[in-house]
Amino acid sequence: MDKFLELREAVSDFIREREWEKFHNPKDIAISISIEAAELLENFQWRDKKEVENMLDDEEYVNSIIEEMADVMIYLIALSNKLNVDLIDASFKKIKKNEKKYPKEKFKGNAFL
Repeated sequence: MDKFLELREAVSDFIREREWEKFHNPKDIAISISIEAAELLENFQWRDKKEVENMLDDEEYVNSIIEEMADVMIYLIALSNKLNVDLIDASFKKIKKNEKKYPKEKFKGNAFL
């Protein structure tokens, strides 16, 4: 089985087994994504680039980042399941759209134009 499909099913099973479907409406899942993304950002708050680079040697610090990334992904998958969206397909379409919006000839090496 495809690993992403397996993950989608695991997220769905987790929610269903706890009877949380009634709480998982698109608005509240989107809010949860934002909250988890903010928790991910807390790992970087008030630290400069060098400090973060040095902290990446700390296993506990890195694990905190990984867990928050996973939380964001789990909620994103829960939302895609709820809305019946193929997240992989949507991501590829968005990359194609961004390739037109930000052509490499114009944006290579530049964050802004």
